Amino acid sequence: MSEGNDAPPIIVKKVQGGHGHHGGAWKVAYADFVTAMMALFIVLWILGQSEEVKEAVAGYFKDPLGFSTKGTGLLDGKSTGVIKEDFIKEGSSFQEMERAQLEAMGEQIMDELSQKVEFKNLLDQVKVEIVDEGLRVEMIEASDDIFFDVGSSSMSSRGSQILSQIGKQLAGLPNKVVVEGHTDSRPFKGIRGYTNFELSAERANSARRALTAGGLDIEQISEIRGYADNKLRDAKDPFNVVNRRISIIVKYTK
Repeated sequence: MSEGNDAPPIIVKKVQGGHGHHGGAWKVAYADFVTAMMALFIVLWILGQSEEVKEAVAGYFKDPLGFSTKGTGLLDGKSTGVIKEDFIKEGSSFQEMERAQLEAMGEQIMDELSQKVEFKNLLDQVKVEIVDEGLRVEMIEASDDIFFDVGSSSMSSRGSQILSQIGKQLAGLPNKVVVEGHTDSRPFKGIRGYTNFELSAERANSARRALTAGGLDIEQISEIRGYADNKLRDAKDPFNVVNRRISIIVKYTK
């Protein structure tokens, strides 16, 4: 080979096509675009709904806890208190949805109490129902005075345990809570000037202490009421033991 051919070789790299690989950035941009379009369609859908639906949706985003049953069951991931689909439709009101939530909370309270062996013999004395103010949970006395001794505002250990459990389940709700005390029509005999009004109010206050011991925030309790025998459960028999009871009312938020 001659010396004139000792020049270094020239390497030519060919570029394949005019559209090289651009990475995955376009996928991110496309995902952002789709998300934005979905949000736009949701907004347009809401704008086309009735005022009641708009109010319900706005209420959820302002106060999500109001649409949940955030007791211990929900914190543990076991709550069944979810908004029912048939309520999320045109014409449904905020209170209808909240009523469904309170009903679910009542069912959950009874379900969790029934799972505890120490409460099984007392479940017949606990009544849950929806009333005008909201959800009412009542602890009704029996002939053997399971919650309070006759004429006393000192609560039994069983009563305190049940109320503590209920307080634990109600903790975290935005709803205000009212605690009521009721007696039968037997006149109080003992301290002079001390009547069934004082007795019912002091029993309600004992119940309040047990609820807060279970975790209910004291700020959630809006009223302590002592009705004496003015709201009998069995009006036909004013002396019936079922008239002696404690009521816990979880009020509607609106």
